[in-house]
Amino acid sequence: MLASNSLMNADWYLMRASGVVSLILLTATFVMGIATFRRWRPGKQPRFVTASLHRSVALLSVLFVGAHVLSAVVDPDAVLGLVAVVVPFTAGRSALWVGLGSLSIDLIAVVIVTSLLRARIGARAWRAIHWAAYASWPLALAHSFGTGTDASSLWLRAVGISCVAAVGSAVVWRVGAPRAKHLEPTVVTP
Repeated sequence: MLASNSLMNADWYLMRASGVVSLILLTATFVMGIATFRRWRPGKQPRFVTASLHRSVALLSVLFVGAHVLSAVVDPDAVLGLVAVVVPFTAGRSALWVGLGSLSIDLIAVVIVTSLLRARIGARAWRAIHWAAYASWPLALAHSFGTGTDASSLWLRAVGISCVAAVGSAVVWRVGAPRAKHLEPTVVTP
């Protein structure tokens, strides 16, 4: 019985931690996506570093979202079935907040699938669909604040406010300044 309680405790901690790390990584993915669009680069690194970092952080966030979902499905106290993971607003408890998380996951899945099919669907279609990523982040944020044992805790609110500040700053940067122009190669004549 003691081992069973310890395992349930470990699952609860994994669910909480992976949820918070997922939010932070989704925030970083959002910000890095804007940085890629703005053609920002760290120092004198080539621009592809930003795109590679965006892709790597996005993949890492998917792994943590997966761990969060799996631990929620396994946790008997979460009362979350597999259907509620992909079909929004069907959870037995906190249907609204879990549904927002499900919608976020569905949008992330669309972005992943279309990113894998980018060469087949074309850059224009991929870009249009990729805009779904902008909607997935606020849904994940709302899910974070609306459900779970830490939803009203000061530390989680501080994490959330920091994420909102990062995304808000990135959005202002994206909208506010003109987009960097394509750099054309310069021909040097002797």
